[in-house]
Amino acid sequence: MPRIRLATLLLGAMLGATPAVAQDSRGDLPDIGSPASTTITVSDEYRIGRMILKGLRESGDIVEDPEVNEYIQSVGSRIASFAHEGAQRFTFFVVKDSAINAFALPGGFIGVNAGLLTATSNESELAGVLAHEIAHVTQRHIARSVQNAGRSNMASAAAVLAAILVGATTGMPADALLGTITAAQSLAAQSQINFTRTNEAEADSVGMTFLANAGFDPYGMPAFFWTLQQRSGNAGAMIPELLRTHPVTTERIAAQLPRPAVEDSISYSLIRERLRTQMLPPDTNFRELYGDAASADLPTGDERRYGRALALMIAGDKASLAEAVGLLSDLAERRPDVTLYHTALGRAQLASGDVEGSLRTLEHALGLFPRNVPVTVRYAETLMHSGEAGQAHKVLLDLFNNVPPTPDQARYIALVASAAGDTGDAYYYMSEYHVMGGELQMAIDQLRLALAVPGLNEVQRQRFTARIDELSEYLPKGRRAREVAGPVTPEDPGSGAG
Repeated sequence: MPRIRLATLLLGAMLGATPAVAQDSRGDLPDIGSPASTTITVSDEYRIGRMILKGLRESGDIVEDPEVNEYIQSVGSRIASFAHEGAQRFTFFVVKDSAINAFALPGGFIGVNAGLLTATSNESELAGVLAHEIAHVTQRHIARSVQNAGRSNMASAAAVLAAILVGATTGMPADALLGTITAAQSLAAQSQINFTRTNEAEADSVGMTFLANAGFDPYGMPAFFWTLQQRSGNAGAMIPELLRTHPVTTERIAAQLPRPAVEDSISYSLIRERLRTQMLPPDTNFRELYGDAASADLPTGDERRYGRALALMIAGDKASLAEAVGLLSDLAERRPDVTLYHTALGRAQLASGDVEGSLRTLEHALGLFPRNVPVTVRYAETLMHSGEAGQAHKVLLDLFNNVPPTPDQARYIALVASAAGDTGDAYYYMSEYHVMGGELQMAIDQLRLALAVPGLNEVQRQRFTARIDELSEYLPKGRRAREVAGPVTPEDPGSGAG
């Protein structure tokens, strides 16, 4: 995405977030006791980060791909499990941006640009970047930076926090970054607003410990930062040293942790190829992208075959799809333990018009990998295409009653439920979609519409009522009182799932 647009989005979201932050705090997570919490609590951070992520999602800047989401969340969660922060929630996501960058938002939301993932040479390099950003969150560097500035007014703190995040997320040119910082200074009258070098060094040290404990090569972090320095050359020489979110990498290469022998997961190389094809411009000749000739920019072996199959699927002509089905059939037969081969094969068969073949492939995969999110979602998509909305609703309910959905997945199951004729569940999952975006009143309105649907069973009625009661506790007192007064049945056709 254009970097200046992200900067504007962040600044606007932060300033717009302040009224919500000042709301009733009965739902706050326990205070961890840091002095930073006197300025911005853990719960405040979560609300702010969720609002920024919502803005990114609504502007189409997030990769909404079940396979990619599953992978990045699994790697990030593996590292975060060693962070010893039981009260901290972590959400990992990929941004549609070819720039090499990653960032931590308040509240444990950690973004990785697609360009960074495709630029890494091995999984430990990717894990190293995630570990560094996780450490920024666990050490509460954002809140500490605000606290150190000595601000008690949340509006001023939000402006400063926005400027910090601009520096931490965009890697924009010096003049644009300085302009954003100046805007924050004019509101907060304070010059020290960036991540300090001390914070960066702390994130390195703590992050490498997380990395080693999670079984990755701790040298993956300094190795990748060294790669970044080599690629950038003197391009960043004009940026003031104080404003560099990642200081010169020679300071990072002095790690003294033991170096284990680590093998990349096959998912790492396949997801890298998946993102590589997704990020290419539409006018790319996908039919010839991987070709037969070897290239230093492309992988060899099964990763190359997978990448070529994906490129052929994007090309979309009959011959390309037939070749993609052949490549993926061979890969899935030789490596039935790899879910990415099954989901890609099912989608290629569906795209080529072989709906029955797609159903067989994905039914078989679901038997091998019960409640796997990408497999189940792709199976539901094929069921919907074949007119079996009821069965699609059933398999998605089984999945998301056990695995929390992403916002995009919550919205999708709402559409499936609506197509299956279960209007009550459609409203319920649209309510959950709004909850994930922090829109509690809209979520409650959807639940009240659900309660007005004729023919609800008692389980549904109790579920919807209990959720209204739960969400109402997080509303300010005046609005909460209105909710307790009783449900109504407003006409709201625009906010439903259908």
